[in-house]
Amino acid sequence: MLGFMNTPTPALAATAIIDAHHPSVRAFVDAHAGTGSARERAVALYYAVRDGIRYDPYQIDLSVAGLSASQVLANGFGWCVPKAVLLTAVCRAAGIPARIGLADVRNHLSTQRLRETMGTDVFYGHGYTAIWLDDQWVKATPAFNLSLCEKMRLHPLEFDGRADSIYHPFDLEGRRHMEYVRMRGEFDDLPREEILRLFTEHYPAMPGLEKADWERDVQRESDLSAPPN
Repeated sequence: MLGFMNTPTPALAATAIIDAHHPSVRAFVDAHAGTGSARERAVALYYAVRDGIRYDPYQIDLSVAGLSASQVLANGFGWCVPKAVLLTAVCRAAGIPARIGLADVRNHLSTQRLRETMGTDVFYGHGYTAIWLDDQWVKATPAFNLSLCEKMRLHPLEFDGRADSIYHPFDLEGRRHMEYVRMRGEFDDLPREEILRLFTEHYPAMPGLEKADWERDVQRESDLSAPPN
């Protein structure tokens, strides 16, 4: 675990996973960041990642290449960790220091298939991004795209570059959504070995999900839970 740095300079470097130097990452920045202040560009990049990349926790590739920002762009989807990796990479490519944050969260709303496969409602090593803006680290969580939030009746997470943007404790119906159980720290590069350890220890059955359809499961359960007309 890394403590807060006196300088954010290491949080600008490209790595094999946070591949901020990759042409596709730089092209994404050119297309979405705009020309405003660092805060304005970070906010624009947050929404571009949040809504431009679909959240899908069924398709998980824990290889270095599979977790990389450029691969997330190539796929067009990702779960919380690679989406946080992408936001970190595009911020760095835009000259804005950013780091990967990990936390354990208790998720009360997911699909039945995911709950059964995980065997727990705790998401170990949930990913977010910490961005250096106005001389402070601000948390941003780009995982759930807007269309998914609308289907699952969740509050979409907004980000203004000034306050932390982390999961709401309740959904639109007042049901429990997320609880932060443990903050694991913020890192200059994704601690992949720790992610592998957490998956091996807690989610041994997760590889069996890659043939399932997240969007279809979400739609089915959303239809079943919708109030009658």
